[in-house]
Amino acid sequence: MPKFSAISRERLESCDPRLQAVFNEVVKYFDCAILEGHRGQALQDLYFRQMKSKIKWPNGEHNSIPSKAVDAMPFPVNWKDTNRLCYFAGFIVGIADHMGIKIRWGKDWDGDRDLNDQTFNDGPHFEVVD
Repeated sequence: MPKFSAISRERLESCDPRLQAVFNEVVKYFDCAILEGHRGQALQDLYFRQMKSKIKWPNGEHNSIPSKAVDAMPFPVNWKDTNRLCYFAGFIVGIADHMGIKIRWGKDWDGDRDLNDQTFNDGPHFEVVD
């Protein structure tokens, strides 16, 4: 059974308990890496300048404590394998639905399951919806 590395576990611990619950269930079946949980101001400002984020500090879901967003990828991480990322995301959304936790994925912001109608794609991004 896969398990998180110490670094991934530490990053996940900075997240909302609902995200922790979802990803602790996901990793039992799908090996994955947590790339980022909480994001401080310096990094959020940098990502905004680099256009990796459309949100300024402190308005991002990664900026709250605990973080309401997590960036995760299937392990081993392969940025070019977008099909595997989509498969992974579907697994996460399915697990979250089964647990009664609403998750928004960064390649389907409007939640309509149409990935072709997005203007900003953030494949590794998952956020809990209140």
